[in-house]
Amino acid sequence: MDAPDSELMARLAAGDDLALNALMTRWSARVSAFLFRMTGQREVAVDIAQETFVKLYQARGGYKPRGNFSTYLFAIAANLARNHVRWKKRHPTVSLDATDSDGSEIYGEPADPNQSPGEAVIAREKSAAVHRAVLALPPDLREALSLFIYEDLGYTEIAELSRCSAKAVETRIYRARQILKEQLKELR
Repeated sequence: MDAPDSELMARLAAGDDLALNALMTRWSARVSAFLFRMTGQREVAVDIAQETFVKLYQARGGYKPRGNFSTYLFAIAANLARNHVRWKKRHPTVSLDATDSDGSEIYGEPADPNQSPGEAVIAREKSAAVHRAVLALPPDLREALSLFIYEDLGYTEIAELSRCSAKAVETRIYRARQILKEQLKELR
């Protein structure tokens, strides 16, 4: 379906469950990628993304197309990610498959066929360092930065989603960039 998101939500509210499939097709990859940046775990991100669409379905009757649909959808995803982070803090676990046999982190990125093996190793190490640095950011900074850079949301949309002012969002993004710049200065 090439219909706008607000029309798909209206169809979903009217009982057309196929509209949810169209929304999932359109948004699931971006929502999963956002949630991966928030949680650092692909499986968890996929699970929370599925839960996001369940919540979207449950809220189908109450959706009011006031702003961008993406703001509404990412607000659901961000809330679920925050809930997950809070739950993990209260219920810590150690994953048996979190490290490789040599004790290093498992961080799977596809290799670039145009790189030499040495360049691929360096690129993978840099990518893993950036990933760790982003995950080490405080959740509010990580969320604002991810939504701004990867989801291309504006300050106003992020502010609405985060329930804060646009100036606070601007400050969070600035602080996140400064922290990352300091943590990753050796990669330059």
